[in-house]
Amino acid sequence: MKLILRLLRIVHPVMGWLLLGGLLAFVTLLANVTLMAISGWFIAAMAMAGVTNLAINYFTPAAVIRSCAILRTAGRYAERLVTHEATLRSLSTLRVWFYQRLEPLAPALLDHYRSGDLLSRLRGDIDTLDHFYLRLLLPTMVAFASTLVLVIFLAWYSPLLALIEAAMLGLAGVVVPLVMNHLAAPTGREINTINSELRATLVEDLQGMGELLIDGADQRHAEHIEQLSENLAAAQTRISRLNGISQGSVVLFANLAMWLITLSAIPMVRTGELPPLSLAMLALFTLASFEAIAPLPAAFQNLGETLAAARRIFTLADAPAAVEEPATPTVLPQDSSLVLRDLHYTYPGAGSPALQGVNLDLPAGGRLALIGPSGGGKTTLLQLLLKFRSPDQGSISLGDTPYGSLSGDALRRRIAVVTQYNHLFNASIRENLQLANPEADQSALERACRVAMIHDFISAQPAGYDTQVGELGLRLSGGQLRRLAIARALLKDAPILILDEPTEGLDAHTEAGMMRNILQWSEGRSLLLVTHRIRGLEGMDQIIMMREGSLVEGGTHEGLLMGNQTYRQLYQQQQMLEL
Repeated sequence: MKLILRLLRIVHPVMGWLLLGGLLAFVTLLANVTLMAISGWFIAAMAMAGVTNLAINYFTPAAVIRSCAILRTAGRYAERLVTHEATLRSLSTLRVWFYQRLEPLAPALLDHYRSGDLLSRLRGDIDTLDHFYLRLLLPTMVAFASTLVLVIFLAWYSPLLALIEAAMLGLAGVVVPLVMNHLAAPTGREINTINSELRATLVEDLQGMGELLIDGADQRHAEHIEQLSENLAAAQTRISRLNGISQGSVVLFANLAMWLITLSAIPMVRTGELPPLSLAMLALFTLASFEAIAPLPAAFQNLGETLAAARRIFTLADAPAAVEEPATPTVLPQDSSLVLRDLHYTYPGAGSPALQGVNLDLPAGGRLALIGPSGGGKTTLLQLLLKFRSPDQGSISLGDTPYGSLSGDALRRRIAVVTQYNHLFNASIRENLQLANPEADQSALERACRVAMIHDFISAQPAGYDTQVGELGLRLSGGQLRRLAIARALLKDAPILILDEPTEGLDAHTEAGMMRNILQWSEGRSLLLVTHRIRGLEGMDQIIMMREGSLVEGGTHEGLLMGNQTYRQLYQQQQMLEL
């Protein structure tokens, strides 16, 4: 019940649409019941008039029948239009709400989830919640309101008939759905789990198809997907059987109610308590009234799957953010220097610290390079600088202002960053670039791309900057994707530029040219370069070697070549590889 109430609170902005859809469904159902009841009365009245040769006013009932038929048709169309609009609006509201809660969790907490699983929750689980309104909330509201009206109407004829109607509707609309929910809930949860696993597996297998083919693991993964599909089909078959039983039960109770009411009404007709023409009307009225509760068994069969999807969404949405934002953030200072003092950080569950005792200064307009092997703590340091994580000990300041008092979003607007893993959307090159600066014109795009040495490639494409990059940039090579990400960062025109392995995947000539361009472009800006390569570091103000989470030694390029054997060996090895 708490999950349902929470869903209602989230979709409150579209509550007007939800209620309007319920009203239209309620009116449409009453129009159908009235149509059936008046038709039964009219047929009996015309038959009686034919037998007795009595005149009858058939204009009024005929007009009512036509009006109800028109109202039912128009109401059904309007109901479908409004309820589907309400469903789409509520799903849109849910998706935006969920994304707003996901965004502060990235990347620190989302690293623990598979990318396919996140996509499944954001898309599949929220799409599953369309059952919440169309198949659960709407039928329940309409069933409750219409049952109340229909039973009161019968009570006006006879309390006994009303009692029979209420009992049969209660059995078909309450007992059957509850039994079906009890039987279907485990299977519904199983379907949600299998669907989630299947979506996540398909996404990850498609993204890693190249590696699977190279390793010869494609057949094993295909068999896993086939097994999941078979399990899903088996679970859906069990649900379909329960659905058939539930629908049959509703029909059974509807016919039982009709016979009980008819048999109970016959003595009343004989004693004059009911007019003879009411008999056919009551029979058809009773049958038609079960349309009100017909969707409920199927609705409660889907309840388990719907609640399982809601739990998966809320479990992730309620996860605490890795960084607590200040209630009243401090205004960003004009000074863009970065000061790090005695930083320590250990990942949850890790046996050793990722950073220990890091002290670092990046003055405004300064150029600093961090070099070291993978796993040395460089990426962790960048996540702390971007306020994606909070240090266990120590402090970071922007100018004289502590990081803790600054808004993470505002801080990140000061920083342009290129990480090792850059995402491109399935859109054009232009659209991907303009994510950093929507106002950037063609000349600005070309200027940034020339610095990143990707302009010539783009210009050679038939569509130029309107070339589609494909899903995750699959139409580009690794080096092209990296250079496009660098161009996007340059377009942001932020005072601080952070580049994490910017020359990975580039040949020596392109690497040297791009590093010269970046150093020239970053004149007057702060540049933090994280790399394990030595090329291009001659223009850095300071180079700091990092190993196992600690800063080992620092100096200029020339100074380290002269005084640090490890640095000199790395430089010589890379030179030999380039020959």
